[in-house]
Amino acid sequence: MDKKELKILGISAGHTAASYTLILEEIGGNRKLPIVIGASEAQSIAVQIERIKPIRPMTHDLMKAVLDGFGIVLREVVISKLEDSIFYADLVVEQAGDEKIIDARTSDAIGMALRFSCPIYTHEAILREAGIILSDKDSEQLGMGELGPADDMESEPTDEIDDMIEHIENDDLADLSVTELEKMLSDAINEENYDLAARIRDELNNRKG
Repeated sequence: MDKKELKILGISAGHTAASYTLILEEIGGNRKLPIVIGASEAQSIAVQIERIKPIRPMTHDLMKAVLDGFGIVLREVVISKLEDSIFYADLVVEQAGDEKIIDARTSDAIGMALRFSCPIYTHEAILREAGIILSDKDSEQLGMGELGPADDMESEPTDEIDDMIEHIENDDLADLSVTELEKMLSDAINEENYDLAARIRDELNNRKG
């Protein structure tokens, strides 16, 4: 499978206090890959991007220290599978010339990739299935440049998006038509609500299957 390199674009607040959406973007392309992650994982990623040094090591810092101690290097992270709307990732590690692949949660894999300054990849098939494509005009409206996660994590959804989320929680995405879903997906992207966009995208993909 063709691998596509990704970069971290930012982190946006999710539809609950305990969730955030990590936004990855393909290098050399315009597809974004939104991945819902937990609050602690979002904090670990944001701290590393902002180059904030915690008083005590966080979990991913401890993992890196252990790997460093045994001469294990993280060469790359690959988001390798998308199944039932869940992303799976692999850590490609090397020790004394011996390479191994370790299964990991995607959020943990990204946190480790930042600490080892290694590349992040996914497969073309995953980008085709789960990537969100924005036109140049949409990207300009969103202001999706190199975002600092801390700037975006405090943003609040608009009343319109709040109403959409409430409607979805009450009636479920399965009750909506494809046309309604596509309209809501466009609105969610325009409002930079990538948590909602990811859920709508997954519902549309499930119907295609």
